[in-house]
Amino acid sequence: MIEIKHKKDCCGCHACENICPKHCIEMKVDQEGFWYPEVDQTKCINCNLCEKVCPELKQYANPNALEPQALGAWNLDAEIRKQSSSGGVFTALAEWIIDQNGVIFGAGFDEGFRVTHRKIIIKKALAELRSSKYVQSNIGDTYAQAKECLGQGKKVLFTGTPCQIAGLYTYLQKKYENLYTCDVACHGVPSPKVFEKYKDYLEDKHSGKITKMTFRDKVKGWKSYWVTIKFENDKLNTTQYGQNPYMIGFLKDIYLRPSCYECTFSTIPRVADITLADFWGVGAKYPELDDDKGTSLLLINTQKGKELLLSCKEQIFIQECNLKYAIKHNPCIAGAVKPHPEREQFFKDLDNISFDKLIKKYLNPPNVLKRVKGKVWGILSRIKRRIFR
Repeated sequence: MIEIKHKKDCCGCHACENICPKHCIEMKVDQEGFWYPEVDQTKCINCNLCEKVCPELKQYANPNALEPQALGAWNLDAEIRKQSSSGGVFTALAEWIIDQNGVIFGAGFDEGFRVTHRKIIIKKALAELRSSKYVQSNIGDTYAQAKECLGQGKKVLFTGTPCQIAGLYTYLQKKYENLYTCDVACHGVPSPKVFEKYKDYLEDKHSGKITKMTFRDKVKGWKSYWVTIKFENDKLNTTQYGQNPYMIGFLKDIYLRPSCYECTFSTIPRVADITLADFWGVGAKYPELDDDKGTSLLLINTQKGKELLLSCKEQIFIQECNLKYAIKHNPCIAGAVKPHPEREQFFKDLDNISFDKLIKKYLNPPNVLKRVKGKVWGILSRIKRRIFR
């Protein structure tokens, strides 16, 4: 039976829970708010399927051996592009699958603003999956649902983090020609417990339940995105991402899952057929691709990914770009982040002090002097590189 001796050896993909023939594995939340498998030994028959499908314990062998093709892209539908985190390419891919009577699996908010994976079969519902959610998604039984759809001969597009896609592949244990996958350039997944406490803090502060949350609002452009939160009392909370306490903690890597710091799936070659990302830094090398409305970086990792993209070519603008340049400006494509030195203390404080105090201690934006120093240091570093290159 599956046994997680070190937290870093479990990515929380739910493959073990989905595969168990006796339903004796349940994903339970630990003190930090992350899911880990717990086995009911009275029901376990020691079939070891759970160990067999674990992408971490199995040390998933990525069959994608070719260097990806890098593309700058966006959806030609201006409204969909506006509603999306970057260029809106996911929607074009998903709409084509639905046009083939296929199904989509991806992450969205439920009624309680928990992020969960779900099945989508109509285009209108794709809005649930659009835009980034910076918290780990609960896969639930969607691997099993996807397998059922694949067995029925339906085309399936499954989207998620690289480890979730690896978990799907190991769970299925065979190749399906009707399966298409997209992973994201994952920075790491924050704790759902931290997000829940942040949500409770906001609802208490604004005296109302949250009705809508957008992590990547383009109200002032794509590159300087805002976090926008609407409440049932018509209050609106908007903060630039660099001033938003939750995003500050996320970008500081202070409350990510332990496995994220040693991720073996955010690498080149990639796990999925297509990788979706923001094309940060695009304007410096490809100014024609930067109108600040959102430019997607696509990595075409397999022949199947190329075929899927070509099927949508009438809905997407694409231009081939330099892979090394793209990775330089979005390093999470090819490597894991480092743990924050205050991570352990942050989680100790999480249950013992108010979120307001957590913000003051860990999640405050840098003061003006620090920001000025940072900008000056950045300018000097660029000058130094130009002089000595």
